[in-house]
Amino acid sequence: MTDRHASFRALHRPGDPFVLPNAWDRGTARMFEASGAAAIATTSAGHSFSQGRVDGGTLTRDEALAHVQDLVSAVRIPVSGDFENGFGEAPEQVAETIRLAAEVGLSGCSIEDTALPEFTPYEARLSVERIRAGAAAARALPHDFVLVARADGVMLGQYDLDEAIRRIRAYEEAGADCVYVPGLPDGAAARRVIESVGVPVNILASGPFSALTQADFACLGAARLSTGGALARVAYGAAIAAVRRMLGGDFTDLSRAAAEDDINALLTRNGGS
Repeated sequence: MTDRHASFRALHRPGDPFVLPNAWDRGTARMFEASGAAAIATTSAGHSFSQGRVDGGTLTRDEALAHVQDLVSAVRIPVSGDFENGFGEAPEQVAETIRLAAEVGLSGCSIEDTALPEFTPYEARLSVERIRAGAAAARALPHDFVLVARADGVMLGQYDLDEAIRRIRAYEEAGADCVYVPGLPDGAAARRVIESVGVPVNILASGPFSALTQADFACLGAARLSTGGALARVAYGAAIAAVRRMLGGDFTDLSRAAAEDDINALLTRNGGS
């Protein structure tokens, strides 16, 4: 497990980004690993959808910890957790979440600067103190742990790019190992974010960025490329569209289903059963 944690940090190389697919259950975790992923992350959206809930503060910390522990036990590669706002506003609550995340085997996790379920940003000073507390907890662990500080206000329309950059610079100074501004509009904005800090930057490779290649992201200077809830929405979207057509009498979508043998091969690779 110690090797897992160290290898996860080593993957974060600006200008040489790795792909971090977000799994939402034990099966997708195994399939992503068997497909060649060097690491995976969880997704609060995908996990929430699988429980019949909307995303954004509907999961408890205990539920999230049990979920990530299940995924960690399913694979041999590092796992990073999407831990929303750290399941509490106070810096001490964020620090406790980091300690608990490490206990269940995570190699890192992300913490948002947004109060949930209101989706409003924490005041900047409090946001920095939350990351400072999380970073201190991570540094006190007996193994490596990559703390990602998220500035979600751009994606939520709560603050602009200039404010996001001010925040991630402060998060870097507070001890964040990696920063993340989801919802950027284009490559120019991504480059501004990447060039504004000295730590690795995660880019959400969905929305307008789904048209870019890994080489394009490398040119921007990105260090890692996550998918957030997009992969879960691809899967759920295909199932919803197929059911709607089936209810209208059209079953042709079923002819595009993945072969069961192919799925079985992925699930049993690396000793799975």
